[in-house]
Amino acid sequence: MRILNHDDVAIALRSGAFSPVRAVQDAYMAHCLGQTALPLSCFLRPLGHQDDRIIALPAHLHGQQDVMGIKWISSFPGNTERGLQRASSVMVLNDPRTGYPVAVLEASQISATRTAASAALASQTLHGMKPVLTAGFIGSGTINRRVLDFLVALHSDLRAIRVQDVAPERATRFARSALVAHPFLDVEVRQSAQDVLQGSDTVSIATTDSTYWLDLDNDSAGEDQVILHLSLRDLSTASILAATNVVDDVEHVCRAGTSIERAAEESGGSAFISATIGELLSDARELPRNGKPIIFSPFGLGILDLAVAGQVLDFADINGLGSEIGGFDPGRQQFSDSRRSG
Repeated sequence: MRILNHDDVAIALRSGAFSPVRAVQDAYMAHCLGQTALPLSCFLRPLGHQDDRIIALPAHLHGQQDVMGIKWISSFPGNTERGLQRASSVMVLNDPRTGYPVAVLEASQISATRTAASAALASQTLHGMKPVLTAGFIGSGTINRRVLDFLVALHSDLRAIRVQDVAPERATRFARSALVAHPFLDVEVRQSAQDVLQGSDTVSIATTDSTYWLDLDNDSAGEDQVILHLSLRDLSTASILAATNVVDDVEHVCRAGTSIERAAEESGGSAFISATIGELLSDARELPRNGKPIIFSPFGLGILDLAVAGQVLDFADINGLGSEIGGFDPGRQQFSDSRRSG
C-alpha cells in the first residue's frame, strides 16, 4: 500500500509533470462515451449538525487511465471560524484487476484541484473563441483561489478580477494573494455579489451558503456570461430556468437539494438542461447561443478525483514519494482438503 500524505500530494501537483485540466477533460469525455462506472454519491450528515456533511464518491474510470476507488470528503463550514480548512478528504485507490487497495492519498488538494480545473475548462469551453477579460469571484475560499490560477492559465487575455465575500476581510486577503501570484491583474474588492456579476465575463460562485439567495437579473448578468455555479445551492430557481444550463451529469446534479434539482421539480423535468460538459467537449452536442447567461452546475464527479489521483500516484511511483506499508491485502487463498472430499 502506497501512502501519500499532504506534502507528497503537494509536490506532485506542483511538479508540472502532468496537466490536471487535461486529466479532467479526458475523464469528462470518457464519461460521455460510457467508459465510467459512477454510482450516486452518499451523504452522511452527523446527528445534530445538519450544516456538516461527509460524502462518499465511489467511481471507476476506464478511459485514458484505468483507475478505481473512492473519495471520502468532509465539509464542516464551522471549521473556518476555528482557523481550520472547511474541507478535508482522503482517497483509497484499488487495483482494477483484483480490487485490492493499492494507495491511500490525502485528497483535499486533489479535490480542490479537480474542481478548479473543471471550472476553468468549462469557462474556456463555454466561451468558445470569445475573450475573457474580467473574472468575478463570489466567495474567497480555497476553491476560488484555485479557480483563479486555472483561469489565468487558460484565459491568456484575462486582465481584471472582482471579488466579494460575506466576510470582507477574507475578500481582502484573496485580493492580496491574487496580486502576489498574478501581479499583472487589476484586482478589486466589491461590496455585493451583484457588483461582481456586473461586467464580468466569467463568474465563479463558491460559497458555503445553501439558501438559493442569488438572483441573476438583466442589469447584472451579461450576454453569454458564464456562471460557474460550483457550490450548487446559491442560485434561485428563476435564475436557473432563465439561463442556458450545462451540467456534468444530469442524474447526479438533480439531487441533494441543488438549485438544479429545485428547478427540475418546478419545471417538471430536466429539459431546461441544454448539455453536459462531456457532450460539448466530445462535439456530441452544440450549445445554443441565445444571449442568455450560461450556468455550469457541476455536481463534482468522482471520476475527476480518480483522474487527478491516478496522475499523482504515477508521479509518486516514478519519483519515490510516499511510504510503502504492508499488511493491507487479504493474503493468499487457503484451500483445505475437506473442500476436495466427497
